[in-house]
Amino acid sequence: MANSSSFDNRYAVITSIFLVSFLVTVFLFNKRALEPSLSFYRDFFPQTTASPLTSFPSSTHPDSEQPVDSATYQPVPRNETIEPQTGDASTKVEESGENEKDNPDGGFEPGGGLGDNSTNLEASSKNEKGPDGNLEAGADLNGNEDDKLMESLKSCDLYKGTWVKDEEYPIYEAGSCPYVDEAFDCQGNGRKDSDYLKWRWKPNDCDLPRKGDRFEVNSFLYNLVPDLSFQIFFMSASQTLVTCCKMILLPPRFNATDFLTRLRGKRLMLVGDSMNRNQFESMLCLLREGLSDKSKMFEIHGNKITKGRGYYVFRFVDYECTVEFVRSHFLVKEGVRINGQGSSNPTLSIDVIDKTAGRWKSADILVFNTGHWWAHGKTARGKNYYKEGDYLYPKFDAVEAYRRALKTWAKWIDQNVDPKKQLVLYRGYSSAHFRGGDWDSGGTCNGETAPVLSGAILNNYPVKMKIVEEVIQEMKNPVTLLNVTRLTNFRKDGHPSIFGKNVTAGIKVSTRRQDCSHWCLPGVPDAWNELIYANLVQQTVSKG
Repeated sequence: MANSSSFDNRYAVITSIFLVSFLVTVFLFNKRALEPSLSFYRDFFPQTTASPLTSFPSSTHPDSEQPVDSATYQPVPRNETIEPQTGDASTKVEESGENEKDNPDGGFEPGGGLGDNSTNLEASSKNEKGPDGNLEAGADLNGNEDDKLMESLKSCDLYKGTWVKDEEYPIYEAGSCPYVDEAFDCQGNGRKDSDYLKWRWKPNDCDLPRKGDRFEVNSFLYNLVPDLSFQIFFMSASQTLVTCCKMILLPPRFNATDFLTRLRGKRLMLVGDSMNRNQFESMLCLLREGLSDKSKMFEIHGNKITKGRGYYVFRFVDYECTVEFVRSHFLVKEGVRINGQGSSNPTLSIDVIDKTAGRWKSADILVFNTGHWWAHGKTARGKNYYKEGDYLYPKFDAVEAYRRALKTWAKWIDQNVDPKKQLVLYRGYSSAHFRGGDWDSGGTCNGETAPVLSGAILNNYPVKMKIVEEVIQEMKNPVTLLNVTRLTNFRKDGHPSIFGKNVTAGIKVSTRRQDCSHWCLPGVPDAWNELIYANLVQQTVSKG
């Protein structure tokens, strides 16, 4: 009996020692996760603070969309935030393009979306439709999340922040998603560097709902506790403890399953140019990560995503929802006229909504953009191109035409969207990064492997974005402005450049025309969709 009692005591002591040791180990191994949450941890582990790659205040210069001239760039250390420095940037911000089959001129489509400054206009965004037909809030992100973290998300400006290195990124692996078309499949097209995949957008005052840090204990326990029975017991206990610690200490995760739950029974529709198609493909890949059975997601017409087609509907069977893309370059009506020589010329009716608007009405969540084509030659020149009513302007200012087109879109939203049942977002300008020219004059971005560190480009804010803000603020219905302009200013490393086309081995890739406006996938558009998810979570928290 004495021996048995002694053994029991030793067993209890050993178990207690192990549990204490384990908790200390979790504490140490989760340093990165614990740092932002526990002030006493920072006292034990003093940190050298680096100024983050922070979004700057709004530019006061109306001509800030003009090209920015040169400066030197420096390599970015791994696992560090980036410190903005004073000086000029060598990167030129332009609205530039891609080669789209539906381009009215048959050439390259000029690039860039449009973005906002610091305005985060509220919108009605809930998930399930209740008995009255209204949208209701989606599932809780995590019932055990730290209240302080959720409270910080409630009032957080999601668009002022920094890009930080995160080895858990990308959210989906390059080459794993079948919905990335050739133009954005940079790794598949031969791009060798991969650091550009490892950056995560981090708002200054909160964390985006994101992928959580992982702590694998199995191999650790195998070496520490050689006895199999003890291994099984401690593995079970340790996994439970890790789960509890994560729930308490980590920021909310990006949760594709929860995102899909919030979309249950809904239609999410992205409307715009090829920049929105870029975002649409990213959205499909992110949501696909939430499916255990990938076959329960498909394009209902059996179509493969290409540049030439302008309408896609992907159905998620288990969630009875769809994610759709509708191409609309300008959001207003494109047309043609016959000139005196009998030839046809394109026109743009800035007072008439686009012909695809019939599809918009039935969507529950709408994400719009335009801007990519407003720098196109004929659009920018404005000669015999813009129409109001039956009148064709011999010459009309492109910026004013843009303003009137957006007001036409805004009027349609106010007259046709029910803010109690539908959510409208406008995704802002996405910066292009050309050196030595424009999209059609030899501009390049090949060889960029790190974000911008310094220069005026970081504060670039196109005058057209001031128009976007003004128009949205005057609307009757609420619109959420996804403010991605400065977020993308940093990311000169994220474009396809020469890797927008898959070439046979041994054939030299042409560097004459580079895509420095669209984005590689995985890549920057994933952050835009994380922001959509964060907006849904943010509004649920606010209304809770």
